[in-house]
Amino acid sequence: NNSGEFIFTNIPSGDYNLEISYIGYQKHISKVEVKINEVTVLRIVMKPAPIIGKEVTVIGERLAGQAKALSQQRSNDNITNIISSEQVGRFPDANIGDALKRIPAINVYYDQGEARFANVRGTEPKFNSIMINGERMPSAEGETRAVQLDLVPSDMVQSIEVNKAVLPEMDGDAIGGAINLITRTTPNALRISGTLGSGYNFQSQKPQYIGSFVFGKRFLDNKLGFVLSGSYHDHNLGSDNTEGHWLKDEAKGKIYPNLWEVREYQIRRLRQSISAALDYEISNTSKLFLNAIYNHRNDWENRYRLSFDKLTLPDANGMVSKARIRRQVKGGIDNDVNDNARLEDQRTYSLSLGGNHLIGELFKMNWSASYSKASEERPNERYLRFVVKSAPVSVNISDLRTPYINPTDLSKVKLSDFVFDELTEEHQYTDEINTNLKLNFELPITTIGEYKSLLKFGGKYKIKDKKRDNNFFEYKPLSGLTNLAATQYADYTNPDFLAGDYLVGFFPTNKFLGSLNLKDKTLFQETDNPAEYAAANFKANETITAGFVQLNQNIGEKLLIIAGLRIENTSLEYQGNEFNDDTQTINPTNGQDSYIDVMPGLHAKYNFDENTILRFAWTNTLARPDYYSLVPYRNIAVDDAELTMGNPALNPTRSMNFDLMGEKYLESIGIISSGIFYKSINDFIYVHVQDKFLFNGKEYKMFQPRNGGKATLYGFEAAFQRQLDFLPSFLSNLGLYFNYTFTKSETDNPAYSGNKIELPGTAPHTLNAALTYQDGSLTLGLSFNYTDSYLDPEETDLTPGLERYYDAATYLDLNGSYQFMKGFRFFFEANNLLNQPLRFYAGQKDRTYQAEYYDRRFSAGIKFDL
Repeated sequence: NNSGEFIFTNIPSGDYNLEISYIGYQKHISKVEVKINEVTVLRIVMKPAPIIGKEVTVIGERLAGQAKALSQQRSNDNITNIISSEQVGRFPDANIGDALKRIPAINVYYDQGEARFANVRGTEPKFNSIMINGERMPSAEGETRAVQLDLVPSDMVQSIEVNKAVLPEMDGDAIGGAINLITRTTPNALRISGTLGSGYNFQSQKPQYIGSFVFGKRFLDNKLGFVLSGSYHDHNLGSDNTEGHWLKDEAKGKIYPNLWEVREYQIRRLRQSISAALDYEISNTSKLFLNAIYNHRNDWENRYRLSFDKLTLPDANGMVSKARIRRQVKGGIDNDVNDNARLEDQRTYSLSLGGNHLIGELFKMNWSASYSKASEERPNERYLRFVVKSAPVSVNISDLRTPYINPTDLSKVKLSDFVFDELTEEHQYTDEINTNLKLNFELPITTIGEYKSLLKFGGKYKIKDKKRDNNFFEYKPLSGLTNLAATQYADYTNPDFLAGDYLVGFFPTNKFLGSLNLKDKTLFQETDNPAEYAAANFKANETITAGFVQLNQNIGEKLLIIAGLRIENTSLEYQGNEFNDDTQTINPTNGQDSYIDVMPGLHAKYNFDENTILRFAWTNTLARPDYYSLVPYRNIAVDDAELTMGNPALNPTRSMNFDLMGEKYLESIGIISSGIFYKSINDFIYVHVQDKFLFNGKEYKMFQPRNGGKATLYGFEAAFQRQLDFLPSFLSNLGLYFNYTFTKSETDNPAYSGNKIELPGTAPHTLNAALTYQDGSLTLGLSFNYTDSYLDPEETDLTPGLERYYDAATYLDLNGSYQFMKGFRFFFEANNLLNQPLRFYAGQKDRTYQAEYYDRRFSAGIKFDL
């Protein structure tokens, strides 16, 4: 297991040689006598292996470090990548999402300069499973199952395990893969470590603060273990943003922007996390454990948005005669919680109790019970908007990357010309609760000889409850607020606006917006607007009952065959709302469904020698539809003649997967690996768009998620990691970390005019490279990450030539440390040295859909490990 403990059962009495090999350590052989009806206990301490005259030093307790991770990856029965906390710490990554992008075949989706969601092997986030200690994390997102990775700090995990081919004993909802975040376990000896630092963000021109700690110790003659860890990240962020929307004039065959916006964001992001673990050894054959983790992220945001909309195709002189210009500020109420900003309060916690037991010296039993919850609350979120309803503008799209729209008559766009348009306040709340019970058994059938076999079987019961409860109010001023000039306003133009030569201009201040007393009926008339929230609110219940059987069969000394079957029964109940904008009525709706998935699997592992392995896997997996997609809601917007609907009849997306992987483990704590994979996917879910959809005697443009046809995805990945200690002189202190992934996909998407298109999230090329230098007390690292462009998973408009793509991104980071006394190190980190923006494009690379720049950031401080 993760603690380096092994239990052998059904061993006949007699004398045996126990041989243990571990990457980076000398092979160890112990003689052991097995007696009838007795448990023999061996405690073995391994010695580092000499490599070219140098000793390998593995930092950390309880077999920690990358040597442990690679040894576990080598011994695992399935195709995995395992990264230790030591390896994570070699990169300047603040959250788990940023750490995951260093792993082969994973690329990430950014939000305000931090990785939020992960694509695995060319599949979008909802096709993958994010777990903590083996149980799937709930999601605080209202409309998707995808889990927010920026909730979890990178310094809160002991290791990351990416299962790319799941075994029958694992949950089946992992088409791309299952990412397991393993929290810290108790060290063998007292450990006290921590980090204290600060930094600077060049976009916001404000500081950031960093802190973390770990305390662990064993008690009661090492029977009781306890570890406590915590993390604190307080970052002042910001971004310079432009974005818009493009249309095609079918008659003239020309594409033009019908909307263009300039935005300035001011953000503070506070991430706090704490975890604890207890384990108690009842006997040599029985152990209990308790794990708990709590993550809390507050995100305060003020946004200042200048919009040019209702743009038509420009005339020959690049003019549009009647454009609408709007200025909107987003913020929150003036109190100690919101602090005049929009607050996004996201929390997740998990509690699990379990045990590992040897029953009658014959078979093993492990069980667990867990409870987890994720929530997102956005209280008192306010928007204030002023508008010039019609003004002539010039439209310059000579450079599609930076379109410029400017008023041509400045006398019509003075601050006093921006009249009051809208004032709103809303409250959003979403939560998901997961309850899991699991019981598994392992029964050795044959334990001696070349045909050892092990039978595993067990079951799992999962209950998921999800709800969203929003409200929305509009306010009409009874006096004042007639125009922007009548407010307390300021110029929020950034003179060094990174997205181009844009001026965002004047807006009401966030303090002015937050100070408005909207509940004073003498100042404002309040109107409830269910059109903005009724159809979005829902409740969902999902119950999954699963069972599996798995046979691990050795054939000779080199070949292991694993065959098994997993069955999962899913039952669903949903409650939603139908809202009619014409009659202003809300009608509750209900839906339910159930289905059974039978998922056979076959794995093979062939050891040419103890460090050279070939693996094969045939697996069957699924991705359940997003909760909100299944809710039987219906929203009718009469003014826009649009109707959006849920679809309780959606089928899960199912995939048959083939994998082949070769691995060569190096004694210098490294690896060379390469492999290919193929996925045949059925019932891919897309958004169906239908013009002139007839409902209640009226025609609408209808949007509804539906199951599409088949999709295929295939790819290749390769990785190399080792110390270059074979080089002469100081060059032997260099280390190289490299991986590359190629993916390609194709689907019959009915929304794409009957043409084939790639799957969302499939980036053709992903590459990581890092060069490190370690000489005594000094450590330096330069890391490079590249992800090719891919179809945005949130895209619904698949008009040929206007598809929304996430643009290619290149990141370059630098970090280092220096040990100035025993147990104490100075560290520094520099992120986003290339000032890589978050960018989307419409159809072709130079046609900007969105460009958001974050600038560089630096941090430094002290780390200690006592």
